[in-house]
Amino acid sequence: MITNMSMSALRVRILIAEDQALVRRGTTVLLSMESDMEVVGQACDGIEAVAMALELRPDVVLMDLHMPRQGGVAATREITRALPGTQVLVLTTLDDDETVFEAVRAGAHGYLLKDVTEQELLDTIRAIRRGESRLTPQIARKVMDQFRRLAESSDYATSVSAASLKLEPMPETLNEKEEKILELITDGMSNRQIAAAMFLAEGTIKNYVSRIMEKLHANTRTALAVISARKRRVDL
Repeated sequence: MITNMSMSALRVRILIAEDQALVRRGTTVLLSMESDMEVVGQACDGIEAVAMALELRPDVVLMDLHMPRQGGVAATREITRALPGTQVLVLTTLDDDETVFEAVRAGAHGYLLKDVTEQELLDTIRAIRRGESRLTPQIARKVMDQFRRLAESSDYATSVSAASLKLEPMPETLNEKEEKILELITDGMSNRQIAAAMFLAEGTIKNYVSRIMEKLHANTRTALAVISARKRRVDL
């Protein structure tokens, strides 16, 4: 029997960071209608978002990027550093290459534009909470194009150094199966898609991904894609 307390524990606890009050309230109403979601706070700028995240420790922060006092990229960086268990999902109108890449480097687990459908937003929040990374197709292309440009750049090593990406050099070698899973992650596949491709249980893939992140000192799937891009460059 599922009690009210256990139902509450199963809900995704969400903090909304958005400077436009109408958008903030509308999003709150939408999410509050879902039985598995709970809006625990609303912030109107980056500074407030960081303070509320530290106090409330939400599961997911829905983050706008263009906000007063402190923008979403800086707020994302502070939150992901202080709260590794909190995932940040960017929801914004900004889609220029530099902004997208900076948000991903700051630790965002997902990046959506505000023209997404309500169902896409809800599905992405659930996927982010399951440990997946989600990017809209046009954003994914921008990120991967940036990786390719960096890989082809003569100063690639300094441009995506471990320090700038908050990553450490690889201390452990991946086995053949882990290498394959890393390759599929870089191709943008979810845990479920990887499980189907490799004929393994989704839970098994999730365990593999956690182990790969541990070996490579990565805190997001997107960071794994960066490492994979670096590794492919070295192998060329």
